[in-house]
Amino acid sequence: SHQLEFWWELALLIVIMLLGHWIEMRSLAQTTSALDSLAALLPDQAERVRDGQIVAVAPADLEVGDIVVIRPGGSIPADGRIVEGRAAMDESMVTGESQTVTRSDGDSVTAGTVASDSGLRIVITATGDETTLAGIQRLVADAQNSSSRAQRLADTAAGWLFWFALGAAAITAIVWTAIGLPDEAVVRTITVLVIACPHALGLAIPLVVSIATERAARGGVLVKDRLALESMRTVDSVLFDKTGTLTRGEPTVTDVFAVDDVDQDQLLALAAAAESDSEHPLARAIVGAADRHRLRVPTSSDFSSSPAVGVTATIEGTTVRVGGPHLLAEEHLDELPVADRWRADGAIILHVIQDRRLIGALKLADEIRSESREAVDALHAQG
Repeated sequence: SHQLEFWWELALLIVIMLLGHWIEMRSLAQTTSALDSLAALLPDQAERVRDGQIVAVAPADLEVGDIVVIRPGGSIPADGRIVEGRAAMDESMVTGESQTVTRSDGDSVTAGTVASDSGLRIVITATGDETTLAGIQRLVADAQNSSSRAQRLADTAAGWLFWFALGAAAITAIVWTAIGLPDEAVVRTITVLVIACPHALGLAIPLVVSIATERAARGGVLVKDRLALESMRTVDSVLFDKTGTLTRGEPTVTDVFAVDDVDQDQLLALAAAAESDSEHPLARAIVGAADRHRLRVPTSSDFSSSPAVGVTATIEGTTVRVGGPHLLAEEHLDELPVADRWRADGAIILHVIQDRRLIGALKLADEIRSESREAVDALHAQG
């Protein structure tokens, strides 16, 4: 009988097919993790008010018209409207904007955003699939399920070629068996299948698209439609929405100014001590800056926070206040001259007051990502 020597070829063919599908599924799983991170923006529990009692329920159990209590630093469990309270809302998950937005009675709030400094009561206006966050999740899922024009064409051609290869192999087997050579029939049938199998056509384009979308998702870029990805080869100019795209989407202390007899490190340490008990994004940025500089942050007490004004704390026997323009107006103080220059850069400016004396200011801005700076520099070099 004829010795078959096709085992390596058949095994390699199967490995290539399985490897290609594994890579494609891995790229889809990469974006599924992006969907999971969106879902993680919702809190595990919501505090619903019923008959004067506050009861913890799952966000999925909320209904339109329910009144929900939001604690300082808590996430909004479903789309709603504020009925009581005022807070600086961190809406970066929707807008990418690191600077908080003040919301008060009658204003709408979105599921997944954070009441950074104060508590609220909201009435639920949308739940489940009707929320803004659910709409964003649908966009991401649709992007992954979409296919490019080239991929659709390749899939169609591969489908026809598969049936052609199968038909040619069947005819080969029948003809060689009919003429009385069954061993030759097996050899030639396998030869036809190995050569004519459309694995290269069926996997090449999907793999390229899958790997491209996976690498983009890993870098924080979600492609809305794979047709758009395919058309990127014709792009001449790129316009970027700076906030949250080229930048980190969170505030960072980028400069410190202290009056003559105050050390900059001392100023930053005092500000970090005053802000240490606050959940506000700006407070976290100040505390983080002190940690990066490895400063000794003194212990604070008697912490209090006033929405849209600032924070107050007692530090080593002195009263330290950190806040914006409303704080200066409350203390009847004028801002430092450096504030005009910082404001021209679009920065957030916080002043630090110790025992009713203005001792310095902090500049906070949304810092550009290092990888974004490299990409923009590369685009300039090419242009």
